[in-house]
Amino acid sequence: MPQTNPQAHALLDPRAASTLEDLDLIARWVVEGFMHGLHTSPYVGFSVEFASHREYLPGDDLRHLNWKLYGRHDKLYIKQYDAETNLEMHIVLDVSGSMTGGPPPLTKLRYGSMLAASLAHLAHRQRDAVGITLFAGRVLEHLKARSSTDHLLEILEVIGRVTEHPPAESPQVLHEVAELMPRRGLVTVISDLYFDAEPLLSALAHFRHFGHDVLVFQILDPLERRMEAEGAIRFRDLETREEVVTLAHEIRDSFNSAVQQWLDEIQRGCLSRDIDHHLLVTDTPLEKALLDYFVKRAQLF
Repeated sequence: MPQTNPQAHALLDPRAASTLEDLDLIARWVVEGFMHGLHTSPYVGFSVEFASHREYLPGDDLRHLNWKLYGRHDKLYIKQYDAETNLEMHIVLDVSGSMTGGPPPLTKLRYGSMLAASLAHLAHRQRDAVGITLFAGRVLEHLKARSSTDHLLEILEVIGRVTEHPPAESPQVLHEVAELMPRRGLVTVISDLYFDAEPLLSALAHFRHFGHDVLVFQILDPLERRMEAEGAIRFRDLETREEVVTLAHEIRDSFNSAVQQWLDEIQRGCLSRDIDHHLLVTDTPLEKALLDYFVKRAQLF
C-alpha cells in the first residue's frame, strides 16, 4: 500500500476535514490514514489484509497458508477468497433537521456524511457490495447494494447533494427502510437517534428480523453530550423551530442526567437485541468509527 500523504493525517481531524467540499477526497484520505495506522499499529489482532485472510484454525487446508504473513507476524493465516469474504453493506444515513445541529462546518450531518463516504470507500476497497438509504420522516434516497466503482461514485454523489432536511418525528420510517433490504447483510445506521428509545429499538429490531447484523453509530455534538456552556443559553428545535432561553447552570445537572439516562436506555436495548451501538461525538476522529466497523466486519468471518 502506498504511503499516506503527510497532509492526510491533519485532515483526519473532523473539523479540518469538514472544511473541504470534495467527499471523495475526504473519504480517500480518511481511509488511507486509517489503513496506514492499521499497518503500523501493534494492537490490532487481525491481519491487515483482513478481507483476504483469517487466522488459521485446526482442520484448515494447509495449501492456503500464507507463509509470507507468517514470517512477518509469527502467526498462521489462511487465504480467503471473494466468495468467503464479500458481504453486502447497507448504509442508512439520517438527514433530518436535527442532524443539521452543531456549529458549521462540522454539523452532525457533515460528520455523518463524511463517515458514510469513508465507510463506503473502505467497503468498496474490500470488494463488498455497498448500498445507501437517506431518510428523515420518509425515505428520501435509496440505492441498492452493488460493488462497482461507478456505484461508489453514485453513492458519494447522493450523499453530497442532500439539501432537504424534513423533520423525523418518529423512527417509524426505519421499518420502511428495513423492508427495502430483505437480503441479509450488514446494516450500518448513522443518526443522532433523536427518538424515544422504545419505538427506536423496535425499528432497529426490524433489521435483525431479516437476519441483518446491525451496527449503529449515534452522532452527537459535544454540547449535546455534556452541557458545559456558561451563562444564558438558547435551545432551538431544528425541526419545530421552537426556542427556549435559560441559564446553563440552572439546568446543567438535570440535562446531563437526562442525556445519560437516554443513552443508557439505548445502549441496554441494543445490547439485548444483539445490535452494536457506538456513540460518536463530532470531535471524535473518524478512524475510531472505521475501526469499530473493521472489528465488526472481521467478526462476521
